Amino acid sequence: MKIKVQSMGLTPHAPLEEYLEKKLSKLETFYDKIHGCQVFLKVENASDKENKTAEIKLEVPGDDIVVKKTSASFEESIDLCAETAKKLLIKKKELA
Repeated sequence: MKIKVQSMGLTPHAPLEEYLEKKLSKLETFYDKIHGCQVFLKVENASDKENKTAEIKLEVPGDDIVVKKTSASFEESIDLCAETAKKLLIKKKELA
């Protein structure tokens, strides 16, 4: 699966990109028809503690799956997105 990362207002460092690749590549074990993945990382309101937003768009046959989560760190936001995407992929596979 090809993963494209876009960040707004920040430059993601290599360990974060590796973490992202590791987490998202596991999603293919739940649904093997993922064509691609777009990830958007953004820092929302700088005065908030929970201001790191990750949005993941999985390109699958039919409607794409889009998940957006905000938390105190990008890693936590990515974890929350990956867990939600996993559930949605399992549901999509069962309905297919």
